[in-house]
Amino acid sequence: MLWLKALHLIFMVTWFAGLFYLPRLFVYHAMSDDAISIERFKVMERKLYYGIMTPGMILTFLFGVWLLIAYDWDLYGKSGWLHAKLGLLAILFIYHIVCGKWLLDFKYDHNQHGHVYYRWMNEVPVLFLIAIVILAVVKPF
Repeated sequence: MLWLKALHLIFMVTWFAGLFYLPRLFVYHAMSDDAISIERFKVMERKLYYGIMTPGMILTFLFGVWLLIAYDWDLYGKSGWLHAKLGLLAILFIYHIVCGKWLLDFKYDHNQHGHVYYRWMNEVPVLFLIAIVILAVVKPF
């Protein structure tokens, strides 16, 4: 069971790191004006999203479901913190998909946002991660 938890955390950290870093790449990409830099950002963004973030998200989901199944189902109805945590994770799944949309916008040169927008959006997953960790560790309700 400890290996299962460890692998789940490893893939979650991988996914979350990508959620933090990809919007930061978008900040620099939106500020770029030379063709060489823009093409480099496109390659880095694509590799990060498809090579690290998406596999991390999928494996986080699979190992998380495995952990849910491995534990006592009767406890889940009484664990409001777990429901809140799963709700926040669902929002991060949606955020992941939105990052994929932004990736496509940059890929096809259809970006309509400036670097300040991506700076703000870069902070979104941090707030959710803090809440998820508090819920998982403190289990307040």
